[in-house]
Parts: sequence; C-alpha cells; structure tokens
Amino acid sequence: MRILVIETSTETCAVALGDGGAWDERSVVAGNRHSDLLLPMIRGLLDDHGATLAQLDGVAFGAGPGAFTGLRIACGVAQGLGLGAGLPLVGVSTLEALAETARQRHAAGKVIAALDARAQEVYAAAYRHDGMRWHQSVAPAVIGPAAVMLPEDGGWMGVGSGFAAYPALRERCLPVLASCEPTLWPTATAIGTLALPRFAAGQGVAARDAAPIYLRHKVALTSAERAAGRAR
Repeated sequence: MRILVIETSTETCAVALGDGGAWDERSVVAGNRHSDLLLPMIRGLLDDHGATLAQLDGVAFGAGPGAFTGLRIACGVAQGLGLGAGLPLVGVSTLEALAETARQRHAAGKVIAALDARAQEVYAAAYRHDGMRWHQSVAPAVIGPAAVMLPEDGGWMGVGSGFAAYPALRERCLPVLASCEPTLWPTATAIGTLALPRFAAGQGVAARDAAPIYLRHKVALTSAERAAGRAR
C-alpha cells in the first residue's frame, strides 16, 4: 500500500510518499506560502518516483489542530486529489503526529505535544505508546499554557512550538517532564505512519467527508486579539 501525505498545519510545508517500509519526504519552512508551494512539491515528488495519483491507495493529511489557513489548504488539496483520482482520505491529528515524530526521532514513548495556538493559548495533548499504537493520556484541548492538564506520572517528553512560545508551559509541565524538545514539528512521515494502518483497516473516507480538526470554535480573531497574541 502506497500513499501520499500532506502536512501544512504549522510553519512547515511537507509532503511524503511511501508504503511504511520507505518514505520520501520533502519539507520547507513556508511561512505563509503553503498555497504556493504545496502543489509543485506534490508534482515534483510524484514525478521523481514516476508515480501517478491513480497508482496510489490513498491520501493522508495533517487534519489539525493548527493554523486555520494551513488546515484548510491541506484538507482542500487532499479533497481535490482524492476526488479526482477516486482515492480515500485519512486525516491525522497533528498532535498525535507530533508524538509519533518524537518516537521516531527520540524513541519517546510518553509525549506531551503542544503547538502554539496564538492568543496566549496552546493546542496540547499527552500520548502514551504501548509498543503498537498511541493512546491518549490527556485529550487534545486548546487552553492557556499555565492550565494544561498533566498526566499523573513522570518521565514525559515535551515537544512542540508551544514550549518555545510560552515559558509558563514548561514551568507547568516541569514536575512530569524528563526532557523537552521545543523545536520539533509534526512530519509528513509521522502522519503517513499513523495513517497507513487506518487505510488498511478500511477507515479511509470519501473526499467529500474529510474535515479539519480545529479544537478552537472561534477561528477568526479580531485585530486586538491578534495583537494580544503577538505581545507575549
């Protein structure tokens, strides 16, 4: 089974092609240029492998939470590709993908994943790996850094831009943290790794049924709210 993966929920624009045994990932720090970069990156990746969408088994995408515009781009492009080629889609939580990235790069099995949600909030969750799959220890939420719910035990790795943006988050988590890597981002390879067993289990959905995961009900901020979020 070979799938295409799209990830634009953070500052990174990433695509990957793989089957679980081998992945080819391309990523760049995009800023706000995801819409300009994504389709050329997909075309280049497929061309380099002599592959067409019709030869694939599905399209996976980072469903969020994350940047609102980035989530819409990933979901919209995945829907367009899936609809045109008749492929199923799987949306993967970017927080779970962040935990999987920590497992792949640092052999972490207990991860507190936190992304900067702006407006003095983070998207945060805690995941524990049982050797086969991830389980939620703390459910995903959008919350103030000093109010993040903590697991009951210690030995956790904190990862993600939330730890870089808010010192209060590290202070809050310090009693349970064994290490912290604030520069880690969810990778397309991690999303693909999590999506493959879902495709194999028949959990892919039709393109029209795919949707982002926002967590925050209010996705558009006023100018004052945006300014408050920048004034950290």
